[in-house]
Amino acid sequence: MSNNPVTSQAMKLEVVVIPVADVDRSKDFYKTLGWRLDADFPGENGFRVVQFTPPESQASIIFGKGVSLAEPGSVQGLYLIVYDIEAARAELVERGVEVSEVFHDIDGIFHHAGTEGRVPGPDPKRGDYASYASFSDPDGNGWILQEVRVRLPGR
Repeated sequence: MSNNPVTSQAMKLEVVVIPVADVDRSKDFYKTLGWRLDADFPGENGFRVVQFTPPESQASIIFGKGVSLAEPGSVQGLYLIVYDIEAARAELVERGVEVSEVFHDIDGIFHHAGTEGRVPGPDPKRGDYASYASFSDPDGNGWILQEVRVRLPGR
C-alpha cells in the first residue's frame, strides 16, 4: 500500500444499496419522490434489483430482494444536497412525504445523530452545509436534506 494518497484513477460513488422489506412499497415511495426509475430487474428465485436516481444526481440507490444482508431501515445519514432547503422540503411535503421541519445544529458544525442538538429553523447565517431537514423511507432508512449553495473549494 502506498503512502501517497494522490491517485490518477477516478473513483466515483455510483450506487448505494439500501435494505428494504417490501420492494414494491419502496418502489412506490421513491417514485413519489420524483426520482427516475432506472431499472427493475427480476432474477431467479425471487432475486430482484431496483435502481432509482434522484434528480440531477450522478449517484443512484439500489434496493431489492437478495441484494443486501442488512436489516431493512438500518441505513441512516443518506444525504441529498439541495440549493434551497425550504423549497426542497416544501416539494417533498407536496408529494405527500413526511419531512421534519428545517433545522440547524446547536454546535453549528455538523448535525448530531438522531434528533439530539437540533435547533428549529435554518442556520441563522444561512451558511452552506448548515441547514437540514430529514425524512425516512417506509422502512426507516434515513435521509437528510442539506442546503449547499456554494461548495467548499476542491469540490
